[in-house]
Amino acid sequence: MSTQIPVSHMAFVRARAGCSKQLGARLSTLIAPSRQAPGCLHFALQHSQCDADLWLVSGLWFNQSAMDAYFNSPAMAIFAELVQDLVVSSLDFHTFRDVSAAQATEGCLAKVHKLAG
Repeated sequence: MSTQIPVSHMAFVRARAGCSKQLGARLSTLIAPSRQAPGCLHFALQHSQCDADLWLVSGLWFNQSAMDAYFNSPAMAIFAELVQDLVVSSLDFHTFRDVSAAQATEGCLAKVHKLAG
């Protein structure tokens, strides 16, 4: 039996000058359907408190398969549409998975030992 490891994504979306309200309105259409997607544990849209053009779209998924299925869903077409409609200035998208303390430090410890030796 395989272990299910939660995964997440974060997309920092910067609006073109004068398009932040339009970007926020269009991104907000993702909230309800994304929260109802199979395997979605959390989904949020956030607006920067210090940069009026910056938005964050984040999601937490039960496992990689659930997140992959979401990425292949029609909901993701909104990002291409926003770029084509010249509403987005930049899009910085990242995915993450949980790691143990040992996994998080294994590469660092090898480098420390090499430097010390």
